[in-house]
Amino acid sequence: MAAGLGTRMKSNRAKVLHELGGSPLIAHVVRAAQALEPQAILVVVGHQAEEVERAAVKEAADLTRFVLQAQQRGTGDAVESARSELENSDSLVLILSGDVPMIKTETLRKLIEQHNNAGAACTILSVRLENPTGYGRIIRDQNDSFQKIVEHRDATEEQRQVREINSGIYCFDAKELYRALRKVEPANDQGEYYLTDVAEIILASGATVSVYLHGDTREVSGINTRAELAEFENLIRRSAIRKLMIEDGVTFIDPSHAYISAEAQIGRDTVIYPNVTVEGKTVIGEGCVIFSGARITNSRLGNNVVVKDHSIVVDSQLESNCAVGPFAHLRMNAFLEEKATVGNFVEVKKSRLKRGTKAMHLTYLGDATIGERTNIGAGTVTCNYDGKNKHETIIEDDVKIGSDTMLVAPVRVGARSMTAAGSVVTEDVPPDSLVAGVPAKVKKNLK
Repeated sequence: MAAGLGTRMKSNRAKVLHELGGSPLIAHVVRAAQALEPQAILVVVGHQAEEVERAAVKEAADLTRFVLQAQQRGTGDAVESARSELENSDSLVLILSGDVPMIKTETLRKLIEQHNNAGAACTILSVRLENPTGYGRIIRDQNDSFQKIVEHRDATEEQRQVREINSGIYCFDAKELYRALRKVEPANDQGEYYLTDVAEIILASGATVSVYLHGDTREVSGINTRAELAEFENLIRRSAIRKLMIEDGVTFIDPSHAYISAEAQIGRDTVIYPNVTVEGKTVIGEGCVIFSGARITNSRLGNNVVVKDHSIVVDSQLESNCAVGPFAHLRMNAFLEEKATVGNFVEVKKSRLKRGTKAMHLTYLGDATIGERTNIGAGTVTCNYDGKNKHETIIEDDVKIGSDTMLVAPVRVGARSMTAAGSVVTEDVPPDSLVAGVPAKVKKNLK
């Protein structure tokens, strides 16, 4: 269920689109459901339906289908929106909320297992809270079997002492669910149809209703405010860092001041300094050093890589023994082969630096392929854009590019050549040549 706006978030964005650990809330729930290998994942959409659909499709494109809840009239109405998809199905229906991102596939499997073992038409996932104020209570009979769900505002003083609450996660026989939904009435001030009424209706019909009591309250908690979102973000971050330290042998100089994605992989003996951000599905090898202020997103780093202070690496790859920064920026599939070095205030965009090549100072390398053991002087720019299209610069092996060289693409600099400082290269440079001037001309054969 992902149709609501989430007014307590105080946002113009639908609640399930707010991000936790770098992914929308809805993506976490879809991911957990997808691991169950279901026939389909039906997402009930409403507010900002197109954006919610995109987020779900990105996570599980082959499984997701969508139904529209045109007016948000409660959880029962949300499930009613999928009647045409499920009413005549013999399927088991698992109902999840799009704002409960911590739910684990293992927990859902146990819920389904209890549902099947009990021969139930409905199984409710419950937890016990120290302070259950505001939550619907699970009321059991003298045999400890399910009797009904009572909302907090409707509960007696005795019922309010019950600590077992409804998590909002259910397992249903599809036909029993939709048969019972026809009998749900909006008997409340909001005129909403509550899914909680369905369990009691099913029980009254003579079918079995089971309750699976789960032990982790955090796992089934929904996110309703930005404060709760921040709490969960902190929880995920601390858990990810603790795992990396204990299980993977990663050193954090100050664990409380590092942000590490739960999806990131970091190798043994890597050292992470304070104020480092590692996002998405980044992979960092063994023996690396990531200094303060660095941000690494969806990138791959080999072994013994050094990322110096305040450098940014996004969607890029660095092979072993490379060094980057400080204040470097690698983006859009930048690729550094082994022992390549990018220094301070160097930007590398959609370019490949081959083994042993260096660009140490104040340089822009865009849409370039640079050969082995080449040295790029300070202030070099690959002028890749002509106002309409991007063009490629190719620099071959063992080239020395002088400071403040402008390489106007498309252009190729041959192996073992040199450009003098301040050159503007507009034509291809033959191998073993020295070029200089504006525009640059061959001044000497270096062979």
